[in-house]
Amino acid sequence: MKRFHLILLLLTFGGAAFLALLLYPFVTSSEDSASTPITAWKVQWIPVGAPEDALPDMDGEWLSATVEHPFDAIPKGMVGAWIHLTVPPTSNLSKPGLFIERLYAMNIMIYENGKPVYQVTRSFDFERTLLQLPLDHAEATSDLYMQLTAKERAGITSNVQLGELPENSRQVVRKELPNLLLGAGFVFLSLMMLLCSLYLNRAQRSIALALTLFVMCSGILIMTYSAMPYYYFPELGHVFVFIFDTSIYIMFPALLYFVAHIFEGRYPWIKRVFRWLVVYYSVSFCVMVLYKIVGTPLYSLYGFLTFLLGAPLIIGQLILISVLAFRNAMQNPNSLILSLGILILALSGVTDLVLMYTIDTLRMLNLWKLGIIILIASLVMILNRRIASDYARLLSYSKELELYNHQLQRTEKMQIISELAASIAHEVRNPLQVTRGFLQLLSGKSVEHDKSYFSLAIQELDRASGIITDFLTFAKPELDTLVELNLQHELAQIETMMTPLVLLNKGELEVHVPEPLVILGNSSKFKQALINIIKNSIESLHEEGHIAISAWVEGGTAVIRIADNGEGMEPEQIAKLGEPYFSTKSKGTGLGLMVTFRIIEVMEGSLVFHSEKGKGTEAIIRFPLVSNPSSKNTALVPQ
Repeated sequence: MKRFHLILLLLTFGGAAFLALLLYPFVTSSEDSASTPITAWKVQWIPVGAPEDALPDMDGEWLSATVEHPFDAIPKGMVGAWIHLTVPPTSNLSKPGLFIERLYAMNIMIYENGKPVYQVTRSFDFERTLLQLPLDHAEATSDLYMQLTAKERAGITSNVQLGELPENSRQVVRKELPNLLLGAGFVFLSLMMLLCSLYLNRAQRSIALALTLFVMCSGILIMTYSAMPYYYFPELGHVFVFIFDTSIYIMFPALLYFVAHIFEGRYPWIKRVFRWLVVYYSVSFCVMVLYKIVGTPLYSLYGFLTFLLGAPLIIGQLILISVLAFRNAMQNPNSLILSLGILILALSGVTDLVLMYTIDTLRMLNLWKLGIIILIASLVMILNRRIASDYARLLSYSKELELYNHQLQRTEKMQIISELAASIAHEVRNPLQVTRGFLQLLSGKSVEHDKSYFSLAIQELDRASGIITDFLTFAKPELDTLVELNLQHELAQIETMMTPLVLLNKGELEVHVPEPLVILGNSSKFKQALINIIKNSIESLHEEGHIAISAWVEGGTAVIRIADNGEGMEPEQIAKLGEPYFSTKSKGTGLGLMVTFRIIEVMEGSLVFHSEKGKGTEAIIRFPLVSNPSSKNTALVPQ
């Protein structure tokens, strides 16, 4: 939850900063109130073959244009347009200048009162630019003729501002700098992501690199789509256009590669689509490089691959991703996050288009950039979720491997000890029995004073024989006969046997088995295992000690719970229970629990201990229930 709040906070501040950058030019527009807008002008199309250094035909057809109707699309058979501006008097300005925020042209030639005053020639394919034109002081209105030539669009699509030239320069920065900052922010973010990806594994790194490329290309597109770099660094225009086109060729395959891995192999055909897209964008890139080298003869092929075919492919790819994301939104949290990011991007784009067609003034599309921010944020969140999921899965596998290794080591250790115990027990048991027999014989012939010593020796031999019996039971715990055991009956017998011992230790024993449960096992071995556990509980009791034994059915198994309120154990001690020769008692051998674990294991059961120091210990034993008990036990099985 804290991580979610942090992400939400970052998105909030990021969105606020982005909106502030977007709104800054409009908030500060009050400073431009001294400028005089020119909202209307005349347009005359330039036909193919018209002389380049001649003024327009004054008697030709002139079209009245405004911001709402700019007439900027070049008709067929034309190469550009003449723009006729009537400039008001500039005598009241100290440094008069003309500012046009959006002007479409590759080559610009400006005449003032019939004299050339400005010329720009560009050979790269980026037609949108801006214009700052210094003017002379004039007492009367002047005529300005602008010759604009291009391939697709030529004209003015924004208001023309007449004002102080320094203020016009500041206005350029205010209007274009936010886009550059936003793009630079994306590039910086992608570089940080690239550094972080070095610490990921191979599978995670490929996904992170795909997202890094998408973020970086998004930033480059935003920066190179701005007219400011081309205006201030025209000598690098070819480089900016090349980077712009290359970013498009990389951006969308990277997005599809990222999405394909988010669905985790659910749609294998996406990878085939990705391969085809890589082939298409590779061919487009090669054609673009050849076009930059050869020039105009390849423009038709370049335009076909980039615009006529490329744009529908990009739209189709986005629709495909949207459909898959919305289809899996309710099944996969990553798909839900991706769906929200795409939805916000679509809504921002639609809002841009609605505002463009409903507001009188032709405006640039800006809200889609907010959608890109949200989409990138959603993709970063998906990547973080993927990395966190992989990390959690790795931890789970590590714990399972550690448990498996522990069980393997324990099994090998048990096998070695059991073989050793079996061989030693057989070799030692016979001498002990012979020794016990001779001691009994000598005890009968001894004087009364020595009989107590013989009795003590025989008791110790019996104790050694009991330990050897435990060794044999641990080494070969095979059950002689397997019968159906009624746990209600067996636990009642154990209660009868153990109650006196519990009372001697000032404790209380409570057995609760509400219904008969039938398992398969050996009665004596079953009692031995449970009595060993109960004895350990008795030895851990203090004043007002209490031992509770209960049994119930859970998922096709019989569960036996033995709980006490004794001194309890530390987690380290719990982990070692059942290991050879480990005991929490000062004189214990650990054989009791070793035998208990082996008996329960042979009866296809399981034993788990839970304990807390100072509060007590709980043992949970599970045995499989008999599915079809014999007729004598049928009435005892719960229905």
